[in-house]
Amino acid sequence: MARIDYYFATISPFTYLAGTRLEEIADKHGYTITYKPLDILGLFSRTGGTPPGERHPNRQEYRLQDLRRTADMAGLPLNVKPAFFPTNPAPSSYAIIAAQAAGGGDLGGLVHGIGRACWAEEKNIAEDDVIRDVLSAHGFDPKLADSGLLTGAETYARNLEDAVAAGVFGAPFYITNDDQRFWGQDRLDQLDWALGRA
Repeated sequence: MARIDYYFATISPFTYLAGTRLEEIADKHGYTITYKPLDILGLFSRTGGTPPGERHPNRQEYRLQDLRRTADMAGLPLNVKPAFFPTNPAPSSYAIIAAQAAGGGDLGGLVHGIGRACWAEEKNIAEDDVIRDVLSAHGFDPKLADSGLLTGAETYARNLEDAVAAGVFGAPFYITNDDQRFWGQDRLDQLDWALGRA
């Protein structure tokens, strides 16, 4: 079946700003999505990227302007300097991995909800209570935040290896099963166009 591998970081503002457009595009063209949360700092170190806080001040200031514009255009609330950033993205990533395995809820909504908790609601997405609330709000058992931690950790590490092998270097990153690659939520229109030609 036609598939999109979706590599993302739960702590990434651009993952949040993608909203649920990926899910709408995949549904429109009959594609499934495999969600692959990963360690973005690990990805940067493996592929030549620089964490935001270590970038030149010119790049940091541009990033803040870009985030504000992108949020306004998308109609999404955003605090460009949230209270809990950076924070540990692993617990929320493990929960998404467990939710994908369990099924039964809105996985795209869950990913977006975790991003919204960080970037719009001033919540710490490393805290179990926050993760449980977002799981529950999107139709998943909140106990998934506490289960499958070993599997979650193993899958999270494997997602990073898969990403590097597949040519990923940032997040969000979308790869179709015919190896068309799209980096950033601002390339979703290109993904939509490409799937329409497939």
